[in-house]
Amino acid sequence: MDDDGIETDAWAADEGPGAGAPIPASAAWREGDHPGRRVFMPIGDLPLEADPLGTLPDVTLAYETWGELNAAKDNAVYIAHALTGDMHVWGPAEPGHHTGGWWNAMVGPGKPIDPARHFIVSANVVGGCQGTTGPASAHPEDGKPWGSRFPYVTMRDMVSAEIRLADALGIERWRLIAGPSMGGMRAIEWTVMAPGRVGAIAPVGSTAAVTADQIAWSTTQLAAIQADPNFRGGDYYDAADGEGPHTGLGIARMIAHTTYRSEGELAERFGRTYQGGGDPLGKGGMFAIQSYLQHHARKLARRFDANTYLRLAQAIQSHDVGRGRGGVETALARYTDPALVVAVDSDRLYPLKNSQRLDAALSGSAGVKVVHSPVGHDGFLVESGQLNAFMAEFEAGL
Repeated sequence: MDDDGIETDAWAADEGPGAGAPIPASAAWREGDHPGRRVFMPIGDLPLEADPLGTLPDVTLAYETWGELNAAKDNAVYIAHALTGDMHVWGPAEPGHHTGGWWNAMVGPGKPIDPARHFIVSANVVGGCQGTTGPASAHPEDGKPWGSRFPYVTMRDMVSAEIRLADALGIERWRLIAGPSMGGMRAIEWTVMAPGRVGAIAPVGSTAAVTADQIAWSTTQLAAIQADPNFRGGDYYDAADGEGPHTGLGIARMIAHTTYRSEGELAERFGRTYQGGGDPLGKGGMFAIQSYLQHHARKLARRFDANTYLRLAQAIQSHDVGRGRGGVETALARYTDPALVVAVDSDRLYPLKNSQRLDAALSGSAGVKVVHSPVGHDGFLVESGQLNAFMAEFEAGL
């Protein structure tokens, strides 16, 4: 699986529906497309933390729910998605949804997060490309896509929008906010921005503050997108299929996917084998690892949007729960409710020490739960048995 939790082992085959067709300029959901299971919530103008525009006007959040909110309103669980995930947490691939639920292993009947017991909510983040207001959305002034005009948004802006969604749904306090990677960052932000409204958090493979190394990896990804001549500064939505910035977006994905896997797993799985028997040493073939990464490049381009990737990666770079709040430890000191902090021992993107720092800052954490896996960052999804055991025990104790 990759950072959005979608199974990727069949990498040598096709990339699913439309694999033989030219890659679209953007795979963003657009008004008029099949809504799938989305529900749309207008939340008005959203103040922005760092943009000179001041506010993002007429924001709409696309979200999904499962289960029912009980009379006491104490069974609500928010699931926060990772970088290239969305609100389709559980369910099949179907009209309106390119892929099946990205956390089908965690959410569903008989799973730790069960719609028979919980009211489960997940929204596509602000700046996303699956129905929430983002760069592919129509600008309120002229109806054309925002494109390059879409403002810089931070993790805190995303949480501000999620707080408004909770207000609209009548949820005063979440039983649990859980999410992997970027989703875990938002769970952490919730504890400071709305501490009385968070009963527990479960950040998985995440961090309290993005490091210079992590910013460096994402900077190369952003540079790949921006260097693609078909990116056109972000205004490419009128481009024909096959003429969008899929090359830059694909390179960004290849860089990212390398960080999602461990060196040992790549060595064991691929080594120096050739793909399809073709000799890559000056003879036009390629190594199997090259074929694998190119598969992921094409796969993402068929379901995502380059501008969205840019804005969400920048939002991740902004993440530091202690920024302007006296540092990580001071910011998190007031949150005393339960926390499940999960790390993968082979994660080279958000290594174990990130979770150890978070655990030390959260008085409600009972120590880092470590998923043992050779896979790397994606281990928290590949090793669902271990993660589900941690989550089931934690949730039962709330």
